[in-house]
Amino acid sequence: MTLPSELSRHRPPRKAQQICGDIGHWLRVRGREGFIYPHEGCIELSSTCPVTECASVCMQIQNEDFSSLYLHNISAAVFLLWCFTVFFRWYWQKEKRAPYVKFMEANYPPGFRYEDFGPLFTAEFFDPNQWADILKASGAKYVVLTSKHHEGFTLWGSKYSWNWNAVDVGPKRDLVGELATSIRNRTDLHFGLYHSLFEWFNPLFLEDVTNAFKTRMFPTSKSLPELYEIVTKYQPEIIWSDGNGNAPDSYWNSTGFLAWLYNDSPVRDTVVTNDRWGVGSICRHGGFYTCSDRYNPGHLLPHKWENCMTIDKQSWGYRRDAKLDDYLTIEELVKQLVETVSCGGNLLMNIGPTRDGRIAAIFEERLRQMGTWLQVNGEAIYGTTPWRAQNDSITPEVWYTSQPREGRVFALFLNWPISGTLALGEPQAMLGETEVRLIGHKELLKWAALEEKGMVVALPQLSLKQLPCQWGWALQMTNVS
Repeated sequence: MTLPSELSRHRPPRKAQQICGDIGHWLRVRGREGFIYPHEGCIELSSTCPVTECASVCMQIQNEDFSSLYLHNISAAVFLLWCFTVFFRWYWQKEKRAPYVKFMEANYPPGFRYEDFGPLFTAEFFDPNQWADILKASGAKYVVLTSKHHEGFTLWGSKYSWNWNAVDVGPKRDLVGELATSIRNRTDLHFGLYHSLFEWFNPLFLEDVTNAFKTRMFPTSKSLPELYEIVTKYQPEIIWSDGNGNAPDSYWNSTGFLAWLYNDSPVRDTVVTNDRWGVGSICRHGGFYTCSDRYNPGHLLPHKWENCMTIDKQSWGYRRDAKLDDYLTIEELVKQLVETVSCGGNLLMNIGPTRDGRIAAIFEERLRQMGTWLQVNGEAIYGTTPWRAQNDSITPEVWYTSQPREGRVFALFLNWPISGTLALGEPQAMLGETEVRLIGHKELLKWAALEEKGMVVALPQLSLKQLPCQWGWALQMTNVS
């Protein structure tokens, strides 16, 4: 797989443009020179970037979208949301939902505070090498670890989260650093970090909220310093921002941080970001769009996007009381992957590790099953682009991807037809030129053209053990239009 640094070295030259604008320009294109930080005025930085009356930014950039970077060719990834309780604190202490309040009263002593969960987060079974091996076996090409969620606890020893981090409290370990090292030493996965901009109960943030975000004590003293810290210390290739707290990007100084990230940071040539940088930016501005949690539009989007979803249908974190039916089956996961990739997206599968540092067996099984499926069908997923049709017009649960340079179209079908033939309404085959094969099966398959358009493919007669894989299959077609 081509590494990000190789992509940056071998990109064809593009015509430089002059752009003056807001956060959207930072996130849509990769700036290379002539930046100023937002709200400092727009001044002449070079002869190529003239004085203009702009709201935020004046810069010279290369006409290049983030979707041309390595995330464009990856398709599958894993999200590790590892924190105390994910949304439990909000439901317990803010919304005061009865089931959560009663649970705490019945199982914890009077006066128990949320902060008292800190020492209970022990991670004594955390083995970063084992995690890296599981992630590698999943077939994922990048991983995103929660460095800090909305409760503010950092998984590294942040200077800006004194006594509320994994080095000072609980594990007494740099969990971010350990996993980053194992991922880089044992796999070829790209390492990314999730970071929540806001914190639910931080007094500085709550004071800024009271002041209608006219003051900026929290981002200047807490959130932004943390972002600079994790980029400098761990050099992630993906920054997955979240949690704008209903504040605009100007409050977070998102453009200022992104200016540094893409010009002066140690990851300036490799980093990719998402679209959650302040109110109004999501699904509008970003290296890749996330739009909403579990976003799966079911149709082609013109911009690179990501379906960030959960294997546990009810939660982003680990639940001790989860039932088997609460987890997506491997068939459901493969369906999510196929639908997402055919429409131009990446699938980010979330799992919730335990407080003692384990990836639960059900999550490990699902990840390894996905890896097994991708070992056979990866050529229909990795490095593909959407075809002219995303799904078939005759047979349901058939989705298409393509490799235009190689002249290949892939039809991924989720149900093996009882008849032994698969009718496809979209491909236009050419007699004597079109070839069809089942990925994982050596022999070419026979086919017949339908009257107006489409074709019928005769699938091989195979026993269950002879099938190249389970849970979904792919046809590779050449010379079809």
